[in-house]
Amino acid sequence: MRIALGVSYNGQPWRGWQSQPSRQTVQDALEAALERFATAPIRTVCAGRTDAGVHGLMQVVHFDTAIDRPEFSWVRGPNSFLPPGIAVQWARRVPDEFHSRACATARRYAYVLLQSPVRPSIEAGRAGWVFQALDQTAMREAAAHLIGEHDFTSFRAAECQAKSPVKHLAHIAITRRGAFQPPPAGSEGCPTGYWRFEFEGNAFLHHMIRNIMGCLVAVGQGVRPSGWMREVLEARSRSKAAPTFMADGLYFLGPRYDPAWGLPERSAAYDWLP
Repeated sequence: MRIALGVSYNGQPWRGWQSQPSRQTVQDALEAALERFATAPIRTVCAGRTDAGVHGLMQVVHFDTAIDRPEFSWVRGPNSFLPPGIAVQWARRVPDEFHSRACATARRYAYVLLQSPVRPSIEAGRAGWVFQALDQTAMREAAAHLIGEHDFTSFRAAECQAKSPVKHLAHIAITRRGAFQPPPAGSEGCPTGYWRFEFEGNAFLHHMIRNIMGCLVAVGQGVRPSGWMREVLEARSRSKAAPTFMADGLYFLGPRYDPAWGLPERSAAYDWLP
């Protein structure tokens, strides 16, 4: 039978999702836990790979097994063997035609960014950081140039293995989260608060969102005008874009599927994320 799992994880201690010889990846930890629970090797296929330091709120994987157990057992069982920071959120039996990657109609990410004169402490590793105020209008204008189907070569890492740089970016939302607090009287610095950037597209290139974030921050800080984003996009050259932004605040929110598959669209962790 084929089983689909929804998995959440804190990406800080791991070298990304995909299995590596070091065995220090989320996939390696999950498969080791599944093997201990099932007493048989299990190989998983994921909806979307994440880089080192990137978090997952609802990664979806599937695997095939001859072991017939209740769905809840595929949650509690592996979780008893998983390290802190990785947890199976749900399990569903799915038809053999279901494929976590191929059946995904879209993928969603969020980037949480702390704007503050002081570096993160509690949020260290869980939020990006800027110490200069950002211009929301300018960033939204810049992001608008990326909506639609484009060649995203300028935002593609050199080691990207995607067959084509052409992707369809359906949505970018840039919002403030909560009230921004002014700096203490007599001190210098920008107001303190959180930004949330949301991205949805059919697929993403390696480092694509982090490279877009680098450009959005450059525009937000006034280093570049909003129209510069169009120039970077049309140049189709990685050298024209800003440096890759830190991984700390990037979260894979999960894939979207046809409702007919009957899979959850969100996990409890969505309510924790700023």
